[in-house]
Parts: sequence; structure tokens; C-alpha cells
Amino acid sequence: MTASSTPDPAVAEAELARLRAEAEAAEAALRAAQARAALAAAEAAAAQARAGGAADAGTDAADAGAAPEAPAPEAPAADVPDAPAPDVPEAPDAAEAPAPAAPDAPLDAAEVAAITAGYAFAGETLDLGALRNGEPVPEAQIRIPLAMMNRHGLIAGATGTGKTRTLQGLAEQLAAKGVPVFAADIKGDLSGVATPGEESEKLRARTRAIGQDWHPTASITEYFALGGAVEPAVPATGIPIRATVSGFGPLLLSKVLGLNQTQESSLGLVFHYADAHGLALVDLSDLRAVLTYLTGDEGKAELKELGGLSAATAGVILRELITFADGGADVFFGEPEFDVTDVLRVAPDGRGVISLLEVPGVADRPALYSTFLMYLLAELFEVLPEVGDTDKPKLVFFFDEAHLLFRDASKDFLAAIVQTVRLIRSKGVGVFFVTQTPKDLPSDVLAQLGSRVQHALRAFTPDDAKALRATVGTYPRSGYDLERVLQELGTGEAIVTVISEKGAPTPVAWTRLRAPQGLMAPTSAEAIAATVAASPLLAAYATPIDRESAREVLGAKMSAAADAAAAEAAAVAKAKTDAEYARQQAAIEKAQAAAAAKAEREYERLLKKTSGSTRTTRSAQRSPLEQVLGSKATQSILTSVIRGVFGTGRR
Repeated sequence: MTASSTPDPAVAEAELARLRAEAEAAEAALRAAQARAALAAAEAAAAQARAGGAADAGTDAADAGAAPEAPAPEAPAADVPDAPAPDVPEAPDAAEAPAPAAPDAPLDAAEVAAITAGYAFAGETLDLGALRNGEPVPEAQIRIPLAMMNRHGLIAGATGTGKTRTLQGLAEQLAAKGVPVFAADIKGDLSGVATPGEESEKLRARTRAIGQDWHPTASITEYFALGGAVEPAVPATGIPIRATVSGFGPLLLSKVLGLNQTQESSLGLVFHYADAHGLALVDLSDLRAVLTYLTGDEGKAELKELGGLSAATAGVILRELITFADGGADVFFGEPEFDVTDVLRVAPDGRGVISLLEVPGVADRPALYSTFLMYLLAELFEVLPEVGDTDKPKLVFFFDEAHLLFRDASKDFLAAIVQTVRLIRSKGVGVFFVTQTPKDLPSDVLAQLGSRVQHALRAFTPDDAKALRATVGTYPRSGYDLERVLQELGTGEAIVTVISEKGAPTPVAWTRLRAPQGLMAPTSAEAIAATVAASPLLAAYATPIDRESAREVLGAKMSAAADAAAAEAAAVAKAKTDAEYARQQAAIEKAQAAAAAKAEREYERLLKKTSGSTRTTRSAQRSPLEQVLGSKATQSILTSVIRGVFGTGRR
């Protein structure tokens, strides 16, 4: 068998899921038809009994001539003779499912009944909305089993189709049932979950039409922010969430910095070096200090020992870090490090706390935002114990703007995401990705998502049309022309399929979604600030801590090395100076000794030369006595004396 003929496991699994859904739908339709037939037979018998009783009463009360007219008011009795099995379903179909009578209804009565049965669950559920079949069918409620929320899900749709409101509605219901929720509020409009909604006649009409008992409700909400204020002029919008560089890890940091695979592996070596030498990487300055040390004169030997890390690659990483930090991202790294279990809180009244990560200030740093969410999810995976399948999840994590996470992601990063999403289910955590189209997610991730709420898609370009067809191909077969319906969905409507309590996908349902009970607009900045100020978590995370870390350790090491080098250089310079002075002094002494020896030799020579002679040639260098005796004045005096003695003067 050739490779091309080998079935794709993903396709085979999708086909198997489709067949299971069809089988379940057919079984539900059969049960519904049998129930309708039994109901019709019972109603026919009851109508016949009522008709007979009415006829007897009429006969007793009227004359014989009026007797034939007595049954006339009981018009339903006219159907009694026509109640054999083939015609039984007609009357109950019309009574039970009025929506198919609408001219634009895409489903018949049997399909409506199958969908209704497919979303009837025994356990607790979250209500998504009501089936729309031309008009809403309030009897056909579309739900998600609460116990299946840890099987993950997808909320997708074009901009402005209602994804945020769907997320808000699910978060409200989860919190009301005691399940903590974590979500990122990248546009700032999800904060309204903390404020009761505002009633209007339009809202009431919509909720009545889908059978929703709407009343304004506020959820318990905690606001967080990445590292506090992003810019000095921007006030903090929540309790600061920080991570240490060591905790963030080289894989996620490489994604944030936009490093290629070679640079990513090199950064991993730097982290390994820091761990091996006990250098705590708390903030970006610590990592920069390690890279500066390794690329400097002091760390060249250690850089060489690492192997696989060139000075050029280290320099690239260092430059990226400097740019990253200069952009203000350094506030996200530091201590105290956020304890992820703080998003698992439940209020004293049993309601789950909705934790919102307010990130409007990092809209221009989408990679950082999305990667930070992945860091939190990975931390949850590390710290939470295995719990298996439970009646309700321990946490549901909504990953808004999920396409930012996967853009330009390396293979290792994608593998880490897939593994986390696949395994975190057993920790009791459900993950819902919110994005524009399913194609924004890798197929390996998409295969892990059990529930899907697909809002409207647009097909304005060939790429859009291709994405639309690909999306349609991932759904089980249904009575809808999905390629057309997905473009016709109104705001607040979606195509839904979820995982049933049996683990099989439910029938595809065109759903008009419930309205959130919180405010469908941002909560005021004053209310957010008051909530943050009153939070019990503020004292633990508000003030940053700067403990001794790699920067200080390496700084002290490099300072000591510099001091030692300076001392050594000074000693060498002093030794050179002293040696030069001794050399010069020796040279001077040698020269003086040589001069003295020469003078002595000359004196000796002259003495030998002048011994026994009255006429001598005087040396240029004479003793003081010689100089006195040889002077003209002395010679004149001596001549006078001699002349006086010998009488020569008289001649």
C-alpha cells in the first residue's frame, strides 16, 4: 500500500465522529417519532371518548330531530376516523414544532425533534440559546453539559458577530455554578461582567423569544494587569501579574522576542548556564547581564565551554532583549511572581470568581500578551493535581485573540501548546479559544476542541471562501447548507455542536444565543479602580521586589575581577617603574664608576709621564695644588724670589 492510499488518522476520526452523531440523531429521531405516535394515539382515543360523551349529553337534552347536530361543536372528533398509523404524526408535528411552518425554515419537524433530543442532558448544563428554524424555537434549548467544559472548545466568527458576548454569557453561567473563570479582556469591553446589565424593550423581546428568563446580574470579578501600568501616563487597571524570566522559560521568551530556531536553542543554553551556576534570572536585566558577561572578556572562556553558542548569536539575542526592554516590556518580569492558584478562587457564597486580565495597553505587543497567557496555562498544568473527569471543571480558561499565539510559532512552541491542551483536561481545566476562523488554529489543537460555537463568517476574498469551505468540512452532516448559513447568521447567532455526556458530538444547531446578564459595555474606570483597591490580593503583588539575582552576582564578580585586574595592572606598572629606575640608577652608577676609573688611570699615566722631568705638559685636568703652582702670579713671585737669591736681578 502506498503512502497516498493510507487513510489520514484525523480524517478517519472525524468521519467516525460524524457517523456516531448521525447514528445518535437517527436514534433520537426514531424515539421521538415513536413517542409522537403514542401521543397521537392517546389523544385520538381521548378525543373519541370526549366526542362520545358529548353526543350522549346532547341526545338527553334535545329532541330526536336535533340529535344529529349535537356533535358539531366537537370539530376535533372529525379526525377520529382518520387516526390510523400513517396519519398519526401530522397533528402532533404541527403542535410540537411550529417553527417548520415558517417558509424559510431549513429543518423539518423530525430534524427539529432530533436536535431537541440531542441537547437534552441529565446533568447540569450551560444554556447557549434556542434553536432557530426560521424563527426561534424556545422549546428546543441548546446547551453544553457542565461536566464537558473541560473538553475544551472554540468560539469563532468574524469581527462584530458577537464572540465577546458569547464568552461573557458562558463566563457568567460558569461563575454562577461555582466554576472560576479566567479570561483576557484585550479590548476592555468584557469588564461589564462585573456590572448588572441594562434592561431595554429590545432586549426583553429577544430574551422572551428564546425562552430566556433574563434579569440583570453582576458577577464577582477580579481585575489583573500585566506588570501594572504599561506606560507612566497610563494608570494600572488591575493587580500586577509578574513572572520571573526563569519561570517564563526560553521557549516562551523566544516566541516573544521573535527568535529563530537556532537563536531559540542558543537561548536555552544561556538558561542552562544560569541554572548550573546558581544565577537567578528574575527580570530582563538579569538575562542581559548573563549575556553581557558571556560575550565580554571575562566570560569568553565560559562561552566557549557552552558549545553551540556563538558570540554573534549571543549578540543578536542581547540586542533583541535591549529593544524588548526599551519598549516597556521589562515591567512584566520580576517579583513577586504571580501564584496561578489565585485564579482558582471561589467566593464565600459559592460563586466562582471571574479573573479578567486587562490588557488594552499591550495591544501593540500581541506576541507578549498571547505568550503570557500560555505561560499562565503552562503554570496551571504544572501545579494542579490530576483529577480526571469531574461533575464540573476546576477552571475554564478563555483564550481571546488566539490567532496571536500561533502566528510565527516554532515547531517546539506548537508542540508544547498541543501537549498542554491535550493533557490539562485531566487537571480539571477547560480551555476555550476565541478567534476569527478555525483555520487560525493548528489542526492538532483544533482536534482537541470538543465544543464549537461558530458565529458568522465572511467570504469577501478567495482566501475567505477557501477558509469557509474548510470550516464547513469540519462539521458533522446536518440538514443545513452550512456554506450558505454561515454567511447568513445574524449578530448573536451561531452554528453550535458540543460534546454530549456520552462523549459524542451533538447535532449541528443554528442557535440564537442568550444575552449576557451583565453590562454589555465596559465597566467604568472608577468602579474598576475601586475593585482593585479593595482586593485582598493587592497587598501581595502591588510592590515589586528587587532581590539579589544574576545581575548583582555577575556585577559583583565583574567588579571584583575589574578591581583585581586594576590592582594587577598597578602592580605591574609599579614593578616596571621600579625596574626602570633601578636600571637607570645602575647605569648612572656604572657610568660614574667608569668615569672615576678612567680619571684614575689618566692620573696614573700622567704621574708616570712627568716623573724625573722639569718640563711637563700639563694635563687639562690638574689638582688644586698644581693649578696654584702653575698660575702666572705664582710663577712671577717665584722668579722674583729666585732672582733676589741668586742675584740675577742685578744683571
